[in-house]
Amino acid sequence: MSECKKLSYLLILAMTLFFVQEVKSQRAAIKTNIIYDVAATINAGAEFGLAPRWTLDVSGNFNAWNMPEGRKWKHWMAQPEARYWFCDRFAGHFLGFHIQGGQYNIGGLRNNINFLGTDFSKLSEHRFQGWFAGAGVGYGYTWILGKHWNLEAEIGVGYNYSRYDKFECEGCGRKVEENKEQHYVGPTKAALNLVYIF
Repeated sequence: MSECKKLSYLLILAMTLFFVQEVKSQRAAIKTNIIYDVAATINAGAEFGLAPRWTLDVSGNFNAWNMPEGRKWKHWMAQPEARYWFCDRFAGHFLGFHIQGGQYNIGGLRNNINFLGTDFSKLSEHRFQGWFAGAGVGYGYTWILGKHWNLEAEIGVGYNYSRYDKFECEGCGRKVEENKEQHYVGPTKAALNLVYIF
């Protein structure tokens, strides 16, 4: 047998062993964000292994319920995230790089919050309806609870661009501003996920 054929067989064997190991170690997970659950926001996420230290997390949430006293907190959002794990996937420390987008209809939320240049107290007397898109970076940690169960915490910061219409009050339909823009820098992700791993 020639040296070239031996080298080809060794290369094929090495690639086969690598592929079998990768298939065996591929895992997927589904999850729910307990913070959103408490806020009565329907949410779900799925995470897939891409490489030994990389995963893709895709999550979304939806809230269409009416709140008491004419308050509005209706929205939907999708948030895919590439994650780099410092050790093994689905365990320990990770960094996340996310993008996000969605729509909202929010108003009548009494507060005095002014945070990093964004005046949230405007939500007390007005209603805002529009869309947003942005990106951010997050840090998280995952605790192994059992063979298939994990608990995961993550916080992220980033930038969002938004276009919205402003209405006179939370319950009425009189528009006072149209197609305004908002630039937001600050927290873009907060999660305490209960995770089931396949």
